[in-house]
Amino acid sequence: MPSGSLFAAFGPAPNLIWGVLSFLYVIASAYVYISLIRQISLRTFAPAGATRTFGLPEAILAAVLILFLLLNIRSSISRPSIQFSARNLLENFILVVFVVLFIVTFLQLRGFDVGSLSGFSKISFVRTLSTGAILLFFAYPLILWSDVITQRLFGGGSSKQSIVEFFSGSRTIEQRITIIIFAVAVAPVVEEFLFRFFIYGVLKRYFGRLLGITFSALLFAAAHAHFPSFVPLFVLGSCFAIAYEWSGSILVAMTMHSLFNSLTLTALAFPEIFSQ
Repeated sequence: MPSGSLFAAFGPAPNLIWGVLSFLYVIASAYVYISLIRQISLRTFAPAGATRTFGLPEAILAAVLILFLLLNIRSSISRPSIQFSARNLLENFILVVFVVLFIVTFLQLRGFDVGSLSGFSKISFVRTLSTGAILLFFAYPLILWSDVITQRLFGGGSSKQSIVEFFSGSRTIEQRITIIIFAVAVAPVVEEFLFRFFIYGVLKRYFGRLLGITFSALLFAAAHAHFPSFVPLFVLGSCFAIAYEWSGSILVAMTMHSLFNSLTLTALAFPEIFSQ
């Protein structure tokens, strides 16, 4: 029996049940993240798994990186009509990998143990994957409701992010594989390293956790240069930062980011399933 006929046969009860479950899901989501924030606020201030903190040289490097990102954001906003392509994707990949390698080398020359500082070995692979999946599950209502509220207040835009349009319009399997690799494997690693590990780490050192989470999430959202998605991306970036701070491992935030991008691409590839 088609789903429409099933709902018609049982009347409004399924809709009511679905509405109650959705409401409870949102409440549970808010409770989980408020609880994480409370747990974080009760901790003594110390970088996860490390005895040494970022100093003035790291602050200067972070300021240069933030300025570079702001200039890049301004350039993207002033030239919104530029068509995204595989060449853009490759250029972005080379640039961000160079930036990450430069920062890693800089930190190592400064005597930092990047692996320990980022919590690479703090928790096991299974726990990292399960923690990331659970925290993303409870982040989704916050992201979706922020999107709904934004569209109600400011009007829903029909435009999509450049890489989303590129994926939807790609005609060859090679293009789609390239986008999938970049979105699922590359972007989560480099973006979480830059925005959560380094920029958030420096901001937390000098301005505290709250301002660190807020500003790094604002920068993360702005870096995507897509105004209709700004608020949901800000909420998403905040959830990533909270997950990183709570778990002490950047791998949890990377896992959440990778899973989120994977689900997004799956929804784009099979819209007839997700539209139900």
